[in-house]
Amino acid sequence: MSELDYPEDLRYTTDHEWVRVGADGSARVGITAFAQDALGDVVFVSLPAVGDTVTAGDSCGEVESTKSVSEINAPVSGTVTAVNAALDATPELVNTDPYGEGWMFEIGDVAPGAVDELMSVTAYRDSVS
Repeated sequence: MSELDYPEDLRYTTDHEWVRVGADGSARVGITAFAQDALGDVVFVSLPAVGDTVTAGDSCGEVESTKSVSEINAPVSGTVTAVNAALDATPELVNTDPYGEGWMFEIGDVAPGAVDELMSVTAYRDSVS
């Protein structure tokens, strides 16, 4: 397997989600290159709705691939403020650009410090190697 990409500016979960904190404090969420590689070709993504309250560690969506179905877990608690509607028509963005156009949803009202409790890129790389 080739070296997978794990951006330094993100935080990670043991369930293979990533989090990028926006300028407004919101948390943008997606799945890692490791997760999309393990899943194979993504054919459908089910996301939470804008306005949904999510709790850290709880399932809030699914990614379906040609191999399996995997849950998406909320990495932090808060309220869903945006979802990536592009994934409805083009779920393969999760495979081609997991840290960019393949993002899944954003969470607002995140408790201060909650994202800092997630794994650093070094800890995540160690957990998947």
